[in-house]
Amino acid sequence: MNTSMSAVRRLICVSVLGWTCSAPAQTTPPPAVNTDPNAAARIVLPEPANPQLPSVFFIGDSTVRNGRDDGQNKGAEGQWGWGNPIKAYFQTDKINVVNRAIGGLSSRTYLTGGHWQRSLALMKQGDFVVMQFGHNDNGPLNDTSRARGTIKGIGEEAEEIDNLLTKLPETVHSYGWYLRKFIAEARAKGVQAIVCSPIPRKNWDANGKINRSKASYGGWAEQVAKQEKADFIDLNENIAAAYDIMGKDEVMKLFPVVTPDEHTHTNLAGAEFNARVVVTGIKTLQYAQLKNYLNDKSVDIKSTAASQK
Repeated sequence: MNTSMSAVRRLICVSVLGWTCSAPAQTTPPPAVNTDPNAAARIVLPEPANPQLPSVFFIGDSTVRNGRDDGQNKGAEGQWGWGNPIKAYFQTDKINVVNRAIGGLSSRTYLTGGHWQRSLALMKQGDFVVMQFGHNDNGPLNDTSRARGTIKGIGEEAEEIDNLLTKLPETVHSYGWYLRKFIAEARAKGVQAIVCSPIPRKNWDANGKINRSKASYGGWAEQVAKQEKADFIDLNENIAAAYDIMGKDEVMKLFPVVTPDEHTHTNLAGAEFNARVVVTGIKTLQYAQLKNYLNDKSVDIKSTAASQK
């Protein structure tokens, strides 16, 4: 690892913990809305509290918004997504923070379940949308359980299926295709899109390092962002690098104590940790001026990193 990259990753760890550590989307017809009764339609998602203000919308899976967003899963300790604690870093009198992620969904089923259309309808010019998908995209394209998989990669290939779950014909696209669609349709309304790579799972490789997804969803998310000239926050690498510095014992404290071992969903401390990494990324965005809406609490992250540097 070169010196400059190492320094950046150490700053990430200091930022979130305060430690001193040694191609345009093609125009296509809208897909049929998924009628799956298990498509999370029962969840009531928040809307902008003050429609007159700009809003930042978060869309994604359970690592962004877990369950009812109240820590109810897995008993007293709970499971939390980072889209909950990140609200504390924004000036909520100047911007609405709207977490419309849904657990169990992929980029595909967030679209086909009608959730993207409903979220998009709430957006207006000057808003922001932050997307993080990938954890659930690596599943079957067609089955009777969730039918949520996407074609691997970022290409334009597609597969026609008769969806065994919804009983409807469907055209399934690549992971990248869905991200491009979200970006394009957001931009059409004057909304600035920010792509995040999926947070890493708590899995270690043979060398004791956290496994990355650079060769799959993490790398594909980055490729789409570059292709579309959209802002990108590499949560997968930045969080994994911080985990490597922290060590296994400290990382374990960020996840619920459950059986079998929980490797994906964080407890509240883990969600707060991830939220701080997202805030660190927001401060470095090239296009979207979302950092202008961060509050004084977010300054602590920058000042801690700067003093360490």
